[in-house]
Amino acid sequence: MAYLAIRGSGAVNGVSRLHGEVSRRLFEPLFPRWPADEVPVGHVTNGVHVPSWDSAAADDLWTETCGKDRWLGSTEYLERDIRRLSDARLWQLRTASTKSLVGYARGRLSRQLTASGAPPEAICEAEHLFDPNALTLGFARRFATYKRPNLLLHDPERLLRLLTDPQHPVQLILAGKAHPADQAGQALIQEWMHFIRQPAARPHVMFLSDYDVQLTEHLVQGVDVWLNTPRRPWEASGTSGMKVLVNGGVNLSELDGWWAEAYTPEVGWALGDGREHGDDPAWDAAEAVMLYERLESEVVPEFYARDEQGIPKAWVTRMRESMAQLTPRFSANRTVREYTEQRYLPASAAYRVRMANKCAIARQMVCWRQGLEEKWPTLHFGELKVETRGGHHVFEVELFLNDLDPEAVKVELYAEGGKDSAGQEMERDRTPTGDARGEIYRASVLVARPATDYTARVVPYFAGVAVPLEVNTILWQR
Repeated sequence: MAYLAIRGSGAVNGVSRLHGEVSRRLFEPLFPRWPADEVPVGHVTNGVHVPSWDSAAADDLWTETCGKDRWLGSTEYLERDIRRLSDARLWQLRTASTKSLVGYARGRLSRQLTASGAPPEAICEAEHLFDPNALTLGFARRFATYKRPNLLLHDPERLLRLLTDPQHPVQLILAGKAHPADQAGQALIQEWMHFIRQPAARPHVMFLSDYDVQLTEHLVQGVDVWLNTPRRPWEASGTSGMKVLVNGGVNLSELDGWWAEAYTPEVGWALGDGREHGDDPAWDAAEAVMLYERLESEVVPEFYARDEQGIPKAWVTRMRESMAQLTPRFSANRTVREYTEQRYLPASAAYRVRMANKCAIARQMVCWRQGLEEKWPTLHFGELKVETRGGHHVFEVELFLNDLDPEAVKVELYAEGGKDSAGQEMERDRTPTGDARGEIYRASVLVARPATDYTARVVPYFAGVAVPLEVNTILWQR
């Protein structure tokens, strides 16, 4: 279905920068002999509809700072305005949000236990679980093996020590579902339930069932830290972590999906080394250790390092930067604008050009393509000459077009991995004398790279045609 969609599209994109890179590799077979970085898949990173996910307290804060209509027009001023918020005002939002989440989670867990026939003492205990002032982590999503929801459980004893530290307690709210046919995903949930049943763990971990939009809303509004641990590069984008931004939550996530382009040290924390390791159990174990270390040595100490007013200054600074930098950038406002500017308006303009004058241009395109199909198999390069002088490599190459109109193609000088020289157009210099029917093309490049790095190539050309998406033929000089 993906191949069919690409063949019928005028533009193709992934839903994050990394997803675009991965998709270009995946769809190389559709564009044989084209370099992977020229496979015509771009990216428009997902964003969330911010007003759907901000809490009442967050809405009040943003309104008093940025105005009620902040999401109805340009968002360029939001970053500047949010930075004006005081530490005290931001921390007030954070504490109120966590308190609200704890109250909701207690009630939901109590109802969950009642429905399952739990004993009255367990239901009573649920109504008093969690401390509104403790560091609260959230993890909620579909339980699938690639999302590694049990990475935190790699060393249960170490996790238990982290949660139960009497000076710096940590609490964790989990939620999610596994597909009815996904037994491996269901086993991951069972693993967590086994851990939670331990008397020492029960006061610090909740698993809330019947994961739905309402539960998601409360979680993203109330958690201090949103955890995300997918196996790179399986997370196409992910949006759950975007939903915490407006509410002052911060992210601790694998460098995958949207977080691979959002992360900087001042806005949150990262897992991984930004590379792919497949499903190597040794790497999973290494990242689990990294996750424990991030929490133990960075996240927890920063949350509990308070000034004389009881405010964690470094934590609030990180909150402010996350809210200011990332909320507008990963909003639906930016996403819709990019789709409009990069996809919809160009597609509309191209359609009007092709339909004008009773489809005159479209008919010319059909004739051009028919000519390419007829002549392309006989195109071939002749002699290539290279001279190096005056700090430049000067290339001349002979191309035999077999009566194909020279305007129907572009001849380019290509060097892999060289942004300055990849696809540099060669100029038609002259037609050789004598009986030869070839054309001479010429280009000059700086000597920053060896001349042997460069190869001439021929690609189709017609103004307004997306190459190689619509026509994927290419000829390389051997």
